[in-house]
Amino acid sequence: MSDLLINKMCRSKFEEVKAKNSHVNRNKYNDLKTHKNKIYTGMKIGDSHDWRYNNGVWLETKKAPDRWTFSFNSIKTRSHEAPINSGANLNTKYHWYIIADQIATKLDNNSYMTSMKGVKFKIGHKRPHWKTFSYNYPEQQSYKEKVIDLLEHILIKLKERVKKYNQITEPV
Repeated sequence: MSDLLINKMCRSKFEEVKAKNSHVNRNKYNDLKTHKNKIYTGMKIGDSHDWRYNNGVWLETKKAPDRWTFSFNSIKTRSHEAPINSGANLNTKYHWYIIADQIATKLDNNSYMTSMKGVKFKIGHKRPHWKTFSYNYPEQQSYKEKVIDLLEHILIKLKERVKKYNQITEPV
């Protein structure tokens, strides 16, 4: 075998190993991180995921003229494979609170184009060996307390934005 071919094969193997271990120099999922003086673990602030919900089922029930309840169930899959040994352990659960805008445009008698934008907040998590979610443990804020605090904070921020917008747009 020629030196050139051996060198090419070694370089190829090196690039393969380097690609597989590219996450080594980044913060690992369970490493402690800080953001605005708050300590957290998990995905680094600013990183993103791209998920596919190809088999989603959305069920909704009209409860009032302008209010519906809904449930959505799906197996979400990554658009790209996760780095090896990254992310949460198998069977870890996350509890999210989602606030979103949805626009549905009727395309025909049986189809709507649906677009949704919003924000989701982690309310709690359950590691595989835990008996319950984090908010059920002593000295933790309960689920309802967390949601109330979250909604109160969002309402304050929304009112500040409306006030700021009105100050800009009101005639002098």
